[in-house]
Amino acid sequence: MLQLADHWVWDCWLFDDGDDFHIFFLRASKALIDPDKRHFRASIGHAKSKDLKNWTLLPDALVAGDAPAWDEVATWTGSVVKNPVDNLYYMFYTGVTRPNGGIVQQIGLATSPDLITWTRNSNNPVTSADPNIYESQENGDPNTNWRDPWVFFDERDKLWHMLNTADIKGGGLKTRATVAHSISPDLKNWTVQKPLHGESGFGQVEVIQVEQIDGKYVLIFCVNAHDLNEIKPGFKTGTYSVPADSPTGPFHFDRTDIIDVDGIYAARIIKDRTGQWVLLGFEAGQSTPEFTGRICDPIPLEISSKGTLHRKQ
Repeated sequence: MLQLADHWVWDCWLFDDGDDFHIFFLRASKALIDPDKRHFRASIGHAKSKDLKNWTLLPDALVAGDAPAWDEVATWTGSVVKNPVDNLYYMFYTGVTRPNGGIVQQIGLATSPDLITWTRNSNNPVTSADPNIYESQENGDPNTNWRDPWVFFDERDKLWHMLNTADIKGGGLKTRATVAHSISPDLKNWTVQKPLHGESGFGQVEVIQVEQIDGKYVLIFCVNAHDLNEIKPGFKTGTYSVPADSPTGPFHFDRTDIIDVDGIYAARIIKDRTGQWVLLGFEAGQSTPEFTGRICDPIPLEISSKGTLHRKQ
């Protein structure tokens, strides 16, 4: 379990360097007293582990930029990949500003030779919501949801792909969340595309990840109860999975199923050293809604005949 005495810990993302598992996570000081204030004080912490259970704390990766900056309020959730061309590690992360009384999220890049010291890209942000396609402040919404990048290389087209949280322009407040999509030949220059799905039927599709498990692709995301469509009975705060035909979809949101790990939110999945897929996320959710500010020990998963994930029996 990852837990800090003086800081809350929540959203995380993982990278396996072949020797150690690295976890990057949002953290904020408990001196704020009220955990609801943590979001606009978030920085990116870092730890490593051999077993995904016992963690050694490392120097923080990133903090908010100096104003005026696209990430001057907070640094939020991201993902890490290694570029085989220059052997640098690339962290894509969410930057937050608060113009015009609202919240605007964009996605930027930092690089590192060793996963420890990170340097911001001089041309940040690398992607932003296109107001012709996605809901944004530019077309009247008080907020721009454009966060939680998940980046991977696709052998089919030899391009890097970024999936992230966003809203379709003109969609319903509790149905418009979608899987935004951008492509890049080199991890530096990105072109925003149309989304990979229409309205998902959810108000938010947060912390996206796509993996292939036992020959089947599956998309993982989370949603909070206040972003659930009332016509979806039985759905609740939690981490969900969706069958997928490929890493870029189609994604079958009509077959969405909750992962039965009560109270774990914003979960990520990774293979442990035995090859078992496991889930880690922060404690806050259904039957025990209390936010503890810590990340759980790994929970073994398996894929069902329906193509969704559940706790391994």
